[in-house]
Amino acid sequence: MTTSDLPLPRFDPARPPVVLMGGINLVRTLGMANIPAIVATPDSDEPALRSRYCTARWLLPPLASAAAIESLTELGKRVTAALGRRVPLMYGSDDALELIQAHEPLLGRYFVFLLSDPDVAHALIAKDRFEAFAQARGLPAPPALTWNGTGAGSVRGTQGPVLVKPRSKVDWHHSALCQRLFGGDGKARVFASGAAAAADPDLALFHDQLTLQQYIAGGDTDLWSFHGFADEHGEVMASFIGRKVRTYPTLTGESAFIELDHDDSLDAAGREVARLCPMRGVFKMDFKRDATDGRWYLLEINARYNLWHYLGARNGANLMAAAYGYLVDGQRPAPLRADTRYRWLSLDLDFKAYRELAGRGELTFPQWAGSILRSRNVYNVFAWRDPAPWIHFWASRVTRRLFRGPARLQAAVRQWRSTAS
Repeated sequence: MTTSDLPLPRFDPARPPVVLMGGINLVRTLGMANIPAIVATPDSDEPALRSRYCTARWLLPPLASAAAIESLTELGKRVTAALGRRVPLMYGSDDALELIQAHEPLLGRYFVFLLSDPDVAHALIAKDRFEAFAQARGLPAPPALTWNGTGAGSVRGTQGPVLVKPRSKVDWHHSALCQRLFGGDGKARVFASGAAAAADPDLALFHDQLTLQQYIAGGDTDLWSFHGFADEHGEVMASFIGRKVRTYPTLTGESAFIELDHDDSLDAAGREVARLCPMRGVFKMDFKRDATDGRWYLLEINARYNLWHYLGARNGANLMAAAYGYLVDGQRPAPLRADTRYRWLSLDLDFKAYRELAGRGELTFPQWAGSILRSRNVYNVFAWRDPAPWIHFWASRVTRRLFRGPARLQAAVRQWRSTAS
């Protein structure tokens, strides 16, 4: 399934478009650098399709289907035939990254991208493989725990808190594991002790789909990330550092309120990890600073573009533009020095985070509201200069609710009739 609005004659071979398998934060990041973008997505409601920065649209079949690679290849054939060159391919989800990794030789005929070696790439997608990979490469990951046994290094033998994460997050939010053990929202879960983890029936049921680690002490503001783009030898050419202000659920959930910052020790740690892997292309390393001794622990690495790039670009550090220059022209970017003026906010998630923290007596409404009002913010969907995605998002939500109301009424009437006779 494809759309027909592909204005190939308008594209300039000297500044080719990016084929973007990503959302609104990424298309705006490209737009800020005046880089044309063909948004390729299986979701016809994706807000990025309505953005002023979306130069063209291409609807894909579901990424898990065999037809997805055929459609993406067809797009590549058309664009390269019109421009006489390969074009950059950028990706913002694990599903898209896994598809590209699985078909790298084929897609490499039409697109230019930079992936890590297969052993590195596969270890980053599956978290169980990442544990062994981190140990083999000497990466500063938290100690892993085994499900079986009762001795040191096991869940049952751990006195302190235990962190639980999924081994794979491909098609994550639709999985039974996400719904039952993580409440449909979180990316991880913390148990107060190894005994509490071992006694949880859902954890026992799904333990073979999970990775288990010692929990590193600290709050949301101890969660930092190192974002970079590395060359073929693992040398980081451009980077910036960010940290969480709030997440939902707290400690283990999605980013709700985030900011950029500077830390020389984390910059050094991130560059060393990139060298040891080695990383190639774009990446995001999640670190946590141990609240007890200040040591950095590497939680995970995601080798894809992400929402932080929009915040980086608004603060003068556009990693997507740096990657584009290198992929298209082989141009090594000038050193980036990010500002810290703007924060990124997902207001709906942050309000949920406030309610959770307020319920524990850790945050008042004036404190929460003040943290937002005193800050210069960019938003997950809304933007004054690009309002159409936000308008479409809310129009779609209102429409769904309007149709859902009559359906619920009909279901209630049918239930009443079945019990009234």
